[in-house]
Amino acid sequence: MSAARSCRPPRALAGLFVWRLRSTGARQIPCRFVRLYHVASNKLITFQYFNFLKRMYVTQCNKDLSQRAKPKSDSIVSPFHELQQLDQEKKVVHKISSASPVPQSWSEMSSRNELREMKSAAETEDSVIPGGAESKEDRQWKEMKLRLDDLPGILARLSKIKLTALVVSTASAGFAMAPVPFELTCFLLASLGTGLASCAANSINQFFEVPFDSNMNRTKNRPLVRGQISPLLAVCFAACCGIPGVALLTLGVNPLTGALGAFNIFLYTCCYTPLKRMSIANTWVGAVVGAIPPVMGWTAATGSLDAGALLLGGILYSWQFPHFNALSWGLREDYSRGGYCMMSVTHPGLCRRVALRHCLALVGLSAVAPVLNITTWTFPIISLPINLYISYLGFRFYRDADRSSSRKLFFCSLWHLPLLLLVMFTCKKSVLEKEDKGELRGGSHEMAMEIRLP
Repeated sequence: MSAARSCRPPRALAGLFVWRLRSTGARQIPCRFVRLYHVASNKLITFQYFNFLKRMYVTQCNKDLSQRAKPKSDSIVSPFHELQQLDQEKKVVHKISSASPVPQSWSEMSSRNELREMKSAAETEDSVIPGGAESKEDRQWKEMKLRLDDLPGILARLSKIKLTALVVSTASAGFAMAPVPFELTCFLLASLGTGLASCAANSINQFFEVPFDSNMNRTKNRPLVRGQISPLLAVCFAACCGIPGVALLTLGVNPLTGALGAFNIFLYTCCYTPLKRMSIANTWVGAVVGAIPPVMGWTAATGSLDAGALLLGGILYSWQFPHFNALSWGLREDYSRGGYCMMSVTHPGLCRRVALRHCLALVGLSAVAPVLNITTWTFPIISLPINLYISYLGFRFYRDADRSSSRKLFFCSLWHLPLLLLVMFTCKKSVLEKEDKGELRGGSHEMAMEIRLP
C-alpha cells in the first residue's frame, strides 16, 4: 500500500500535463505554423548554402583526396542584406578635391624645353632628308629578295660546307690508306661524288628541320629559317647534287661505292633526321653515317670491302662519340628548346660514359692496325700519346661533367682525328712490301709443292 501511495503523485502530475496539452495544443498549432513560415521567409535557403554544404562534405568525408576543397572564410550573408549594402554603396559619392600643381624647378623647365626643341628639330630633319624614311622602312618587315651574288654563300651554308669538307677528307684518307697504287682520276671522281652526296644529304636535312631549327640559337640563322632561299629551290639543289653524285660514284668509280653513297644519303635523311626527335639512338645512327665515307674511299680504290675498310670505319665511328657528346653537352638548352632527344639532355650520365668508352676504344683500334697488316708496329706506339690524351680529357669530362671539360674534349677532337689519320698514313705499309711478302709466300708454297712431288 505504501508503494502504491508513493506512485500516485507522479501519475497525477502526468495526467495534469496531458490535460494541459489537449486544451492548449489545438489553439497553438496554427500560431506555430505562422511562426515557422515567418522564420523560413526571413532566412531563405539559397545556392550559397548548398555550395557551402557541398564543400564541407568534400572536406570532411573525402579524406583520401590529395587536393581537398576548403570552405570559404567569408561569412554567409543573406541576399537581402547584400542588396541593402549595394544600395548604400551606390548612394555614397566620393568627391575628389582638385590638387594644386606642383611647383617645378628652373632646371626641369629648361630640360623640358630642350627636349621639345630636339623633337622639333628631328621632325624637320625627317621632313627635309629622305634618309630618315628609308631607315624606318628598313626596320619594318619586308620580303627578302634573292641576289645572284649571295647565292653561292647561301648554298654553301645550306650544304654545310665545313661538314662536307670533313666528309671528303675522311673519304680521301680511306682512298690513300688502300693497299693499291694511287690513281689520280679515280681519286678525284670519288672525292667529287662523295662531296656532292654530302651536300644533298645536308640540304635535305635542313629542309626537314626548319620549324625546329628556328627555336635554337645555333641554327636560327640558317638560310631556310631566315627565308633567304625557298624550300623548292633547296629541294632542287639537293636533287641536282644527289643524283649526279651517286651517278658519278656508280659509273665513274664502281657500283659498290655508288651503293654506299646512296645508302648514306638515305640513312642520314630518312633515319637519322627523324630519330633526333624520337630517341637517343640517333647518336649511334649518326655515328654509322660518319663512318661510311672512309669505307667509300677504300672501296673506290680497291673495289671491295676488306678488313682495312672496316678498321677505318671503326676509328671514325668511335671518334664521333667524344666529339659530338662534348659538343651537345654545351648545347643542352638549345637541343631541349628545339625538341631534340639527345643523350646530353635526357641521359647525361650515359652521355659521359659513352664518350669515355669510345676514347679508350681508339687506343685498341690503333693497336689492331698492324695486326691486319695495314700499318707498321710504329703506328700504335706513335699514336699512343694522342690517344691517351683524348682519353684523359674524356675521363675529365666523365668526372667533372661541366662546360669547361666538355669544351676541352671537343676542341681536342678537332685536331685529334686529322693527326691520327696523318700518323696512320705515314706508318702505312707500302705496296712493294706487301707484294714482296706475297711473292715470298707464293715462292715458298711452290717450293713446298716441288718438295712434295716425287
